[in-house]
Amino acid sequence: MLRRDYKLSGPGEFYHIYNRGNEKRNIFREQTDYEFFIWRLAHNLFPERFPNKHRTPPLPTKAFSLISYCLMPNHFHLLLKQEKEISPSKLLLRLCTSYSMYFNKKYKRVGHLFQDQFKQILIDNNEYLLWLSAYIHDNPRAAGLTNKLSDYRWSSLPEFINQKPRPSLCDTRVILSQFKNSKDHLNFITNYYDATKENGHVLESLLIDSHDDLP
Repeated sequence: MLRRDYKLSGPGEFYHIYNRGNEKRNIFREQTDYEFFIWRLAHNLFPERFPNKHRTPPLPTKAFSLISYCLMPNHFHLLLKQEKEISPSKLLLRLCTSYSMYFNKKYKRVGHLFQDQFKQILIDNNEYLLWLSAYIHDNPRAAGLTNKLSDYRWSSLPEFINQKPRPSLCDTRVILSQFKNSKDHLNFITNYYDATKENGHVLESLLIDSHDDLP
């Protein structure tokens, strides 16, 4: 059973974290919006590599490891590993608050940008971890945004296939160490959709959560 209690967190645990725009509206409208979100994520994960003049003290170094991510027009997915006694909610509060302030100021709007509190799912086995990473990277193709996943700019897939358009943010070893090479891993993602049909029982809980909450 999936565990969604935000108080259930601890070092060494992996989490699927996601949220979407209020009323399913887009939270990313332009390239600069995606870039700002990624930059703020990078700053909060790696304050020593991506310094900011913010008055808010940075989170401790190496508090989390980012395993994979994908930004879609109206929602985002993060696959995180907690490394220290700091809950993911502290990271997400900073990230979503600063991005909401940026977005509202840029587009001259008021009110909540995100639909609700972010969703946090504990990943309790390795099989789920592998399928989830594939699901996250397959999102752009599933939504019809691209026919070739490697062409999509706003996910961590380029880091997994050594096609890095920006500084690396992810610890790809957690996933890639379980495949022969990056090509083998890419084939796993590419065949994800067909595999879900054959292994629906494996992904049942993942798909119920993600597809009920997201378009």
